[in-house]
Amino acid sequence: MHPLYGTTAVAGIGMRQYRRGASPLPEQGALVEAILTACADAGFDPADVDGFVSYGDDKNEPVRLMPALGTRELKWSSVVWGGGGGGIAGAFGLAAAAIVSGQASAVIVFRALVEGSSGRLSAAVMAHHLNDHMLAAGIVAPAQVCAIRANRMYEHHGVPRSVAEELVRASYYHGSRNPEAIAYGTDIDLDEMRDSRWIAEPFRLFDCSRENDGAAAFLMVSAERARDLKKAPAYLLGCANGAERGWGDLLENDDEALYPTAGFRPIARRLYADTGLTPSDIDVIQLYENFSAQGVASLIDHGFCTYENVAEVVRFENLIAPTGKLPVNTGGGNFAQGFIHGIGTAYEAVKQLRGESANPVPDAKLCLLAGGPGAPTVSSAIFGNEIP
Repeated sequence: MHPLYGTTAVAGIGMRQYRRGASPLPEQGALVEAILTACADAGFDPADVDGFVSYGDDKNEPVRLMPALGTRELKWSSVVWGGGGGGIAGAFGLAAAAIVSGQASAVIVFRALVEGSSGRLSAAVMAHHLNDHMLAAGIVAPAQVCAIRANRMYEHHGVPRSVAEELVRASYYHGSRNPEAIAYGTDIDLDEMRDSRWIAEPFRLFDCSRENDGAAAFLMVSAERARDLKKAPAYLLGCANGAERGWGDLLENDDEALYPTAGFRPIARRLYADTGLTPSDIDVIQLYENFSAQGVASLIDHGFCTYENVAEVVRFENLIAPTGKLPVNTGGGNFAQGFIHGIGTAYEAVKQLRGESANPVPDAKLCLLAGGPGAPTVSSAIFGNEIP
């Protein structure tokens, strides 16, 4: 069995979330509060944390967190390359690698974003994703890049545009019922979605994730240590991170076969091979959706459906908890739970496996966490509330 299979676990979680521009704390303050909450959730002394991992150009260097946390010794600090959200799951893999290799014993995985402190996320994303040949063609925003890829998926592969609406509707259904979500108490209907303003065709406003302020933190320790702490562990069963051959800065010019995908095909193959699991084993999915079509492409890449049968699978009734066969983004996802660069999807993964979700999936044992689709590097992980 793979060395990461069930050897580490998330033992504590914490999140602080606010509407954009409404955070009462600067970014580092919100992050420290989230870390302290995660440690308290596990009944763990924050001074005993000896490692930190993040992704997506997070600006909170761990050594700057040490005074507020009382850290006794920093043994591990790392970050997943890239400005997008593709590295969310990979961050948990890095933390697990540090623990399994004996280089750290208690690692915080985190992401923080308070735009009054660190500026708009889109500026960092543009620096990573938009190279000179894109800028010269007038492509100046991530929405435009993903819109072009979405149109190819719709027009060349025949994926119905309605499936993207189904995914958005399911996210808002869950978010409207989640007291921690930005969209709590807010339902949307198809007319509202279809009448919202254009961002970049085929995307309207509700097809796009929208940034807000906050931070989330996860305490990872060995599986043995987690079982002695306050909350039930969420075991990391596997993690894969990387990029497919041909994926790179000239993707839009060089490889039409890759163009409509989310970049997860080899990552998903490795993840399933390393864990011995298949898509049919997964009970619930927490899916990074930067844009609606990319969320659909991620589901295809991970083997939950194909271009041919996607309309049969990605249906509102099939995507919602507790009755759907493929519940997705049960906290509301990036569309409706909130968008602190996607870290809320991991937060919901743990809550779902603990039985603490506002939209519980009956008897959920395995949850797939997928990072940001279409990023230069992407990652996915599978968590379980037991070790199969």
